[in-house]
Amino acid sequence: MTRSTLNAKTLLITGGTGTFGNAVLRRYLSTDIAEIRIFSRDEKKQDDMRRRWADPRIKFYIGDVRNEQSLRDAMTGVDIVFHAAALKQVPSCEFFPIEAVRTNVLGAESLLNAAIGAGVQRVIVLSTDKAVYPINAMGISKAMMEKLAVAKSRVAAKTTVICCTRYGNVMASRGSVVPHFIRQIQSGEPLTVTDPNMTRFMMSIDGAVDLVLWAFEHGNPGDTFVQKAPAATLDTLARALKQVFNADNPVQVIGTRHGEKLYETLLTREEIAVAEDMGDYYRVPADNRDLNYGVYFDAGRRDVSVKDDYNSHNTTQLSVDQMAGMLRQLSIVQRALGGEKITE
Repeated sequence: MTRSTLNAKTLLITGGTGTFGNAVLRRYLSTDIAEIRIFSRDEKKQDDMRRRWADPRIKFYIGDVRNEQSLRDAMTGVDIVFHAAALKQVPSCEFFPIEAVRTNVLGAESLLNAAIGAGVQRVIVLSTDKAVYPINAMGISKAMMEKLAVAKSRVAAKTTVICCTRYGNVMASRGSVVPHFIRQIQSGEPLTVTDPNMTRFMMSIDGAVDLVLWAFEHGNPGDTFVQKAPAATLDTLARALKQVFNADNPVQVIGTRHGEKLYETLLTREEIAVAEDMGDYYRVPADNRDLNYGVYFDAGRRDVSVKDDYNSHNTTQLSVDQMAGMLRQLSIVQRALGGEKITE
């Protein structure tokens, strides 16, 4: 990825006060990017970012993706949009599924309508492995967001290129298990593991940014991009963290939580059958069939039946030492090793 990718461009990041938005700022404020607009609901986090980065190229917009007018106000003059705003916590979406729909589906529609209306060049929407074979409200809402993005890409292709990215567990992102385990280690508590055999894809936040930028550079309308990633069991993750911190906290198995799966899938077998292998990434082209029912019912794909999906059980599995090596690269782990009390 060249450092000139976004030079002289104006970028809008929805949900921009989160882990992803801060990672983009860290990557691109050292380039000649013209402006980065942070769009979110939380004025406190925006003020924290303003003080932390202190760069006049960062502009802050208070708004909600559920409100299309606030998006239109922020979208004027924007070249590129990274759509990261979402309700992401599985339990809260299970209890309040309509709120997940309002933010993750209808909010995405508002975002795409505003971007198309403003003539934005490219929109990259961020999705999750939970959108594949979804069993929880968060995953279902993200799957609908993906379908919506592909549908919008068909009508917007002449003015706005819309692509999707889909990735697994971003290590140490806000609300994820790594900060939770570190807090338990520091407090001398047992590490609470839902199921030791549960696997998750492991990706750094820099890897997540790389994936979005790859989609920006290589995407055609309606494409979905997936980065190849290793996985680890929760048992491996817990043991690796104990190794890194030289800790002897016991592990307490508490059972699978509401809405959780044993493993996550990044590509269905139907997608694998049409995916282009691009080395570190897969590109899944949009399904641009129309409502000609003969295409659906009279002709099919035999190769789908012999393909396997791409999931966290059948990808490369990390050993405890390999997982520990990845963890040592994380800022939150380095800060904790330096004596900082983790509260995030």
